[in-house]
Amino acid sequence: MTSKANSSTIVAISTALGRGAVAVVRLSGPHALEIVCNITRKQKFQPRYATLCHIYDGDELLDEAIVIYFKAPLSYTREEVCEIQCHGGAVIAHRILELTLECGATLARNGEFTQRAFLNGRIDLSQAQAISQMISAKSVQAQKILAKQLRGDLSLFVNESRDKLLEVLAYSEVMIDYADEDLPQDLLSSMQKKILTLQKILEEILETSARRTQIFDGLTLSIIGKPNVGKSSLLNAILACDRAIISNVAGTTRDTIEERVNIGGVELCIVDTAGIRQSQDEIEKIGIERSCAMIAKSEIVLAVFDASKPLDSDDEEILALLQTHKDKEIVLVLNKADLPPKIKPDTLPFLSISLSAKESQIAPLMEHLKGLVQTQDNEGIVLSNASQIQSVKMTLKSLQEAQKELEAGMLEFFSYNLKEAIAHLGHITKPYKTEDLLDKMFGDFCLGK
Repeated sequence: MTSKANSSTIVAISTALGRGAVAVVRLSGPHALEIVCNITRKQKFQPRYATLCHIYDGDELLDEAIVIYFKAPLSYTREEVCEIQCHGGAVIAHRILELTLECGATLARNGEFTQRAFLNGRIDLSQAQAISQMISAKSVQAQKILAKQLRGDLSLFVNESRDKLLEVLAYSEVMIDYADEDLPQDLLSSMQKKILTLQKILEEILETSARRTQIFDGLTLSIIGKPNVGKSSLLNAILACDRAIISNVAGTTRDTIEERVNIGGVELCIVDTAGIRQSQDEIEKIGIERSCAMIAKSEIVLAVFDASKPLDSDDEEILALLQTHKDKEIVLVLNKADLPPKIKPDTLPFLSISLSAKESQIAPLMEHLKGLVQTQDNEGIVLSNASQIQSVKMTLKSLQEAQKELEAGMLEFFSYNLKEAIAHLGHITKPYKTEDLLDKMFGDFCLGK
């Protein structure tokens, strides 16, 4: 892989396909500038300056475009890079792509530009992963966390932590090699303190990252309740459009309806479920079973009640069902607040909000939902994916084993486990560089990145 990266010039369309004002064709490799000179008939480009050019298809003018040349190593890949900003639409960009291929470029694979940036030391693995995740981020908060990761915050933490562990390892090796010498009495306690401090920090990072998983994956919010209490009206009010059928006939919604909406900078998948009640209708019973199952899959549950009527047996069963899901964020929505109330909020087992979905008077509910999904922007290190979390878990496991060996005075085994911890932590930024592993890691990137 490395030899190919050093010798070939790759090309891809970096912008999304379809109609748009501008499309970008990106080249990287030793012949990038030469190829661009061929299709523009220009012989000189000033690095990092935008140059207006004509693109030629043989002897015919194809397009007028902006070309930016990035001279190695001051480029995204640390290779010679040219970006052709042509007029949008699929036809022009694809023809320019074909022209570059005819001049000797090869079509880039998914993520190959970023892979070259990684192989050439421009970025480490955590930064490469941040780039990939930013493209598909589901919330502004995720974008902010990933921007810090791309800046190098996680890399800096990993490097500083590895340096601290290497310092402790050096102490251990000295104690092993010079066991008969007089060494400082507090050396063991100092080593133990450094490890315990890092353990605590890593445990806090894992805890914070577990709470922030929904920032990257999005949240699921289910709307439940018995038939005809206004669930579909509430969904339509949240979406600000008529997505669900509204009817006075109980049981109108017999299956789940899913829509996605951004609330407080976080993507929510909102699921309007079938009404929950005692029913003999086989089709309706299937919908009710799906509604109950949906609660288990949701992080937030809005249970809707008709506040203009006293609670009945179906309502009580729903409240009992919710009691078995106290790990969820549960909000009782007392709908039809425009009518005289028949339900007392202080008698209910969960937080309740009164509103009128029919009149789209849902501002208090929306503010509460924003509060549930939003997090503090000043949090420290947050791990953004499963591989980073696994690396930290394995690091902690090795540190715990090292701590036991240190307490037992087994310095050789202590050093071994410490080396394991250092290796696991290092995988966050610099994994084993095998071709198959790298191809797998970068294969999930989009084309042209």
